[in-house]
Amino acid sequence: MSDTKTSPQPADAAEGPDTAEGPDAGRLDDAERLSSAPEENDAAPVGIGVLGWLRWFWRQLTSMRVALLLLFLLSLAAIPGSLVPQNTNAFKVAEWKNAHKGITPLYEKLQLFDVYSSVWFSAIYILLFVSLAGCILPRTWQFVGVLRAQPPAAPRNLTRMPVYAAWHTGAAPEQVEAAAHRLLKKRRFRVAAGPGPVAAEKGYLREVGNLLFHFALFALLTGFAWASLDSGSGTKIVLEGQGYSNTTTQLDDFTGSRFYGVDDLDAFGFKLDGFTADFQTSGPAAGTAKEFVANVRYWEGSDSGRQKNARIEVNHPLEVGGSKVFLTAHGFAPVVTVRNAQNEVVYRGPTVFLPRDSNVTSFGAIKVNDYGTGPDGQKTQMAFQGFFLPTAASDFTHTGPISVFPAAANPQLVISAYVGDLRTDSGLPQNVYELDDKALTQLQVDGKPAAVKLKVGEGWDLPDGYGSITFDGYQQWANFTVSHRPGNAIALLGAVAAILGLIGSLFVQRRRIWVRAVAAPDGRTLVEVAGLGRSDSARTAEELAELAVELQDDAPATDAPATDAPPGPDAPATDAPAAADSPAAAVPTAPETKE
Repeated sequence: MSDTKTSPQPADAAEGPDTAEGPDAGRLDDAERLSSAPEENDAAPVGIGVLGWLRWFWRQLTSMRVALLLLFLLSLAAIPGSLVPQNTNAFKVAEWKNAHKGITPLYEKLQLFDVYSSVWFSAIYILLFVSLAGCILPRTWQFVGVLRAQPPAAPRNLTRMPVYAAWHTGAAPEQVEAAAHRLLKKRRFRVAAGPGPVAAEKGYLREVGNLLFHFALFALLTGFAWASLDSGSGTKIVLEGQGYSNTTTQLDDFTGSRFYGVDDLDAFGFKLDGFTADFQTSGPAAGTAKEFVANVRYWEGSDSGRQKNARIEVNHPLEVGGSKVFLTAHGFAPVVTVRNAQNEVVYRGPTVFLPRDSNVTSFGAIKVNDYGTGPDGQKTQMAFQGFFLPTAASDFTHTGPISVFPAAANPQLVISAYVGDLRTDSGLPQNVYELDDKALTQLQVDGKPAAVKLKVGEGWDLPDGYGSITFDGYQQWANFTVSHRPGNAIALLGAVAAILGLIGSLFVQRRRIWVRAVAAPDGRTLVEVAGLGRSDSARTAEELAELAVELQDDAPATDAPATDAPPGPDAPATDAPAAADSPAAAVPTAPETKE
């Protein structure tokens, strides 16, 4: 983005006489040439027609000020996406709409449930793209031109530079210039070829850093755009010993994008052989997870015969094709056996319960659709709802059913029973982890809701002769997120490159140094060394001082001859720092800035 110029900097001086604006006017113009950024003109065009207005609007759009404004607007526009549920989670959106029916129509018109695909968010995003592209291309072309050009020739009057040193020496001018040329090359300056005053320039990495930052930001936005247009993700809870095939019929939920749908899923599958969770057992961090590991066997394509072993850990996903499988959660599934009034087994197996806290206090529902007939001979259905506690508290009279540790040290099942209609044939979607109790009746004992706390191996004879339920044990489950996001690598590289670009643009200084050696009337050689930086910095003065000290090895300072002859026409101007005849006096230790 183009650098907005608020005040001119001291510069490398201009050829030619001083102007009416003052003796430093030429230097101010040259200071601007130390930057390769295109110039900005904020003045609106007057009387130049439609084409002129279009050019003016284009200059404004590609300016740094507008680009920063667009970045700020983009950050503001992303806030609603983190506060309002998005359509990627249809269940949460439905819950929010039911709880806020009055304001829901307004939110829908403003596209607040689909922020990142909304018209207004896309408009800001596209304008930022255009602004960056319109800045990068001309700035790169201009920088290439700067690289191909020779460092600018020495100004006529070096005494007006911010940093300046001079001394007399007995060495010939050609010898001094050759030594200066060699020393500047040794310091990795780009030195102009040819005889005469030596001109050198250094610090091009500053502008390279600026351009790298702009390109990186463009790549970052490109990566995000690619990921939003060609990505998808889904989740799946897999019990130990069970498998998964990457198809939409097996995913618990799936969110696609414009160019990535259910037909684009990578063909692979895996089987969860075992899940290991290890927790801190003592100290202030008791209960903190130390290890989550899912041991799987996976296969690519449709050939499940060729399987490979793998470990999936937190932040260490399994990569298969263009997809990554992340381990995102774990929990327990109590295993129960349910018998009806006729003592027939109507349900047996594990049922996934979802954790509600860090100690994996888990809530869930067991639904028995094919229960058969109840004690009254009428066809009915049965359900159980309650908590699985991996490490049940010794007493939860006042707190309710809770677990005090995430590992299964004292597993218990706390449930209550319901009979009636589960409404599974109503055609309405249901949450498999909760009960729709509108058509259910809770079983009671002595007029109070019937509930029981079971340990592994214990059973409960249901009230009113509705059968029994036995808590046989539990299984662990792991939740996996299958993600396909092709733009993540580009976005990551863009972020790293942007940091490197900022480091270069902030810590590298663009600077120029000139060395002039001319024969004086007294037979000696006057050596002048001057420096100019893009910004005020002691580094330029230090570098010039070091160069002057090294240069005096080849062009040592000499004492002035005893003569009353007036100074020659090439001597420094009287308003400049006097050229010293000793190295200590000749070399400045700090920049001398003239306003």
